[in-house]
Amino acid sequence: MRLFSSLISAVVVIVGVLTSGGCSDSAKSDEKGNNSNQGKLAVKSDDKNEAKGELATFGAGCFWCVEAVFEELEGVLSVDSGYTGGKVANPTYQQVCSGTTGHAEVCQVRFDPNKISYDELLEVFWQTHDPTTLNRQGADAGTQYRSVIFFHNDKQKELAEKYKKELDKSGAFKDRVVTEISPAEKYYSAEEDHQNFFSLNPNQGYCRAVIVPKMEKFRKVFKDKLKKK
Repeated sequence: MRLFSSLISAVVVIVGVLTSGGCSDSAKSDEKGNNSNQGKLAVKSDDKNEAKGELATFGAGCFWCVEAVFEELEGVLSVDSGYTGGKVANPTYQQVCSGTTGHAEVCQVRFDPNKISYDELLEVFWQTHDPTTLNRQGADAGTQYRSVIFFHNDKQKELAEKYKKELDKSGAFKDRVVTEISPAEKYYSAEEDHQNFFSLNPNQGYCRAVIVPKMEKFRKVFKDKLKKK
């Protein structure tokens, strides 16, 4: 309970620092569109024997931004960008962008709970996007950009729901938190050219205009949680 309370306090203190200046550069749609038919889609396995650690799945707008943030956290073993929460099998990026498949752009985070807790991942999640805008992050509008947590077990569900409720009570955000909290569904890994996008394309227009400023703020706020270089 003490840890949970401290996390809520942290959000209250610095809310707005990282949620401002979201994915609003028009270059995003053009540059993403140029890559939309490249790469091969694959279903990611949720087999515990695939790798050590536990899974967490978050949607917070453009998955390029979400991936870039979680990749730098100490204790995070891997981050995969993909789609889940929809009703179309094997969706392509172009289909998901149309907003007709029901899928959200998400990142599946595999983490070592001995090094970083799910509570801490939730703290980062809620502080690095605006969870009060329904189906929108900046200029990115549509259900595919919804704020969403797909929980993998009852404990994750309990923590996410409790945290969301406490955030609303705390007044950390001016408006009500609209983050969806749903059970994990079949997950599809995005095309290869969408993986590790920021680290491989730091000078691309959208990355320079949107992700770089976001990462600069993130690194200052969470400097004690970053991987040692």
